[in-house]
Amino acid sequence: MKTDKPKAAPPRRARRRGSGRRNASDTRERILAAAFREFADKGLDGARVDEIARRAGVNKGMLYHYFGNKERLFQAALERLYATIRAKQGGLNVRDLKPEQAMRKLVAHTAEIWMEHPDFFGVLNSENLRRAQHVKRSKRIIQMYEPVLEQMEQLLAAGSRDGMFRKGIDALDLYISISALAAHYISNHYTLEALFHTKLLTRKRWEQRCEHMTDMVMRYLKAG
Repeated sequence: MKTDKPKAAPPRRARRRGSGRRNASDTRERILAAAFREFADKGLDGARVDEIARRAGVNKGMLYHYFGNKERLFQAALERLYATIRAKQGGLNVRDLKPEQAMRKLVAHTAEIWMEHPDFFGVLNSENLRRAQHVKRSKRIIQMYEPVLEQMEQLLAAGSRDGMFRKGIDALDLYISISALAAHYISNHYTLEALFHTKLLTRKRWEQRCEHMTDMVMRYLKAG
């Protein structure tokens, strides 16, 4: 009498290897998330590896194994920050819109990125104090931002052809101005609130700010 043979279990080594890769990836992500919080709160100088390891639930040896040292960990956190911004920027689809509608949507979308991630400012401030030494060192960040001005130039050119936007607008100046209109407002809201006794990040106040920003940009762009 024949009996069905039990199916062979997957090789233990293969299971262990796949599980090990997942665990390694999870550990790396936990360390990176904990490091970002620490750098956002205290900057590169104030951040402590012991505290990052504690937040991530690992020992310092594990942290050094994955990232080498605090400087490299900071660079990885900075690359994650810029990747998040670019992913959100890339998720904005304005191809089927008229130039004026597309620009309005771009301004509002840029503002919302900064509103959603106020913790970015602590990391960016720390990098600016170092004159962007980590950004300059990172080929990944530079490559991420190569398409940014190209998109802005295409939008300006389309608006100029349609007679909506005036000619001669510098795409870099415009990109910096749009970012600054939102970023400065959010990064300095504590001091501005203290000076003017007004809460700046309520939904109503923020919607008013976005309308103000958009109006400023569109009046600047308008032909004639």
